[in-house]
Amino acid sequence: VLALVILVVIRALVVEAFKIPTSSMEGTLLAGDFLLVNKAVYGAEIPGLGLTLPALSEPVRGEVIVFNPPHEPSKHYVKRLVGLPGDTLAMRNKQLYLNGQAMREPYARHSDLAGDAVHPGMTWQSRFLLESSRRGRYRPSRDNWGPLVVPQENYFMLGDNRDFSLDSRYWGLVEAWRLEGRAMFFYFSYDRDSPERLSWIREVRWDRIGRRIR
Repeated sequence: VLALVILVVIRALVVEAFKIPTSSMEGTLLAGDFLLVNKAVYGAEIPGLGLTLPALSEPVRGEVIVFNPPHEPSKHYVKRLVGLPGDTLAMRNKQLYLNGQAMREPYARHSDLAGDAVHPGMTWQSRFLLESSRRGRYRPSRDNWGPLVVPQENYFMLGDNRDFSLDSRYWGLVEAWRLEGRAMFFYFSYDRDSPERLSWIREVRWDRIGRRIR
């Protein structure tokens, strides 16, 4: 009983395991990766009490973070934090700009050469556009949007597999209280798409186990 209590406390407040089901972070995270997440770093919520422990650090731009997205609050998403409160973000022809400067993103992957398209779900961005950009009709697309300003207590998340990721571009900003934790390292990985039987035994990605997530 004591061991079970300790396990529950650790899982709720300190560290939790998550698995990656999709390719939205491909290049950094693969479908079939299992990772451990530091839940204490941003201040874990104490189950049943509605209380939150003090945060150990603030979110840092570039971190890979687990959170509950606003459009599917019961699910966990894993994306990269690219926009902090007060940041001005824009994308031009797949290139991300931060406060007017092109960002160097060695982790970003672009694999769709079929062309860009206007996405109606991105019109939420018009409420946060830079004041000088609010003239005329705003037609954001996957590869061209902004510049918009991230409000206080909110964050902007993008998947590393930029052309095949549903992220903040489409469903909006992530409030600070939705952050679950920082992804730390892989504790297991296998080729989930392998046609082999028992792929979780035969197709283990040994070179990924134990690696830090950057």
